[in-house]
Amino acid sequence: MKKRLIALGLVVSMALGLAACSSSSSATPSSSQAQTEAPEVVEDGTQGVTDTEIIVANSAATSGNYAGVGVPFISAIEGYFKMVNDAGGIDGRQITFIHNDDEFDPNKGKAYLQEYLEDDKVFAIVGHFGTPVVSATIEDLKAAGVPSVYFATGISALYSDEATSNETGFNILPVQPIYVTEGQIMVARLYGTLGATETIGIIYTNDDAGQNMLAGAQKKAAELNITLVEAQVEAGAADVSAAVTTIKDAGVQGVIIGAIQATMPTIAKEMASQGMTVPAITTYVNVAVTIAQQVSEDIAGHFDIYGNDWKDPSIAEDYALFAEYVPDYADNNDAMSGWVAAYTFCEGLRRLEGQDVTWTSYINALASDVIELPFGASVDFTSGKRMGVSAMQLKKIDTDAKAWTVADDFKSMDELVSGK
Repeated sequence: MKKRLIALGLVVSMALGLAACSSSSSATPSSSQAQTEAPEVVEDGTQGVTDTEIIVANSAATSGNYAGVGVPFISAIEGYFKMVNDAGGIDGRQITFIHNDDEFDPNKGKAYLQEYLEDDKVFAIVGHFGTPVVSATIEDLKAAGVPSVYFATGISALYSDEATSNETGFNILPVQPIYVTEGQIMVARLYGTLGATETIGIIYTNDDAGQNMLAGAQKKAAELNITLVEAQVEAGAADVSAAVTTIKDAGVQGVIIGAIQATMPTIAKEMASQGMTVPAITTYVNVAVTIAQQVSEDIAGHFDIYGNDWKDPSIAEDYALFAEYVPDYADNNDAMSGWVAAYTFCEGLRRLEGQDVTWTSYINALASDVIELPFGASVDFTSGKRMGVSAMQLKKIDTDAKAWTVADDFKSMDELVSGK
């Protein structure tokens, strides 16, 4: 069942919210607005925006196996838009958010997207959710030209370092780290922070995540004139000994563990078993307490494992607002992601206050300067960059506490390599 939400106050009921929503789109302009000459219309497909309302939407899994991610993610988007609407909206516009549960099903996600674009006439898609759905709809988004802000996945189809048209991803505005970008960041971290300036190894899985991290690592290693030694393993493999032996025998100065979920701990444990001592770094997806608990006893006394991260909840001002409006998920990482998604969308509107809001002007506003995000990271859409977060914090497994701790501040790839 479709949810059409507009938050107008802390104690306003859903029925009143719906009534306000339906009346806002037909509101009579004030006398001053009526006397003002209508702005020139930009013929770029713009829809879903009036003087009093702007409509955005997404579908996400809020039931089924991925509800544990989708529910807090959507709750935080709703919470951020509620905060904005409680304060009067942006430039007089309330934000209406439409959401459907697609159950992580690409066919349902594709159908909902068509409904949003053709029936609901939304201005933007905010927080497009999940690899299957995003993969099934990315070309539809490009063809429609609709601004698409934040994707809850890191697939390479989102990546562009020089988007010049919708065909090349001009209207695709990813924030969450993309694996191709993260592969570059991991090389830059090993090079600039951890002293691996000549030879780096990468053990990567043969799935999209591993291969995309490999592509990024290859790109950055070539730029820095670093030898990259590669070893592939099956995703979910129980035996990775041959790949680890290949990397160990090459005498690398550091290792990228380009694998997620179950495969990453298997690789780390095998590295320890073979007596490796060089530092390792892995993707933000693995910076979770469960991973630290699985590998701490094995790697203790052998080598350190580092991981990228892009949200730091210890930033008090950001966290206080988040916790106030998303109290049920105040410690939830996926909820923080939803908060960032909604913030990023609103930043484009804030940059257009007092100006015409069209799809083109909105995308150009987001791309006019680097965006400083809640919880410490930043994203840069300037000059056609569609790379997701490219400045990340460094964390390290504390083997005594069996937890991740901060090892270095947020730094961009340029900052990491500039001192070498």
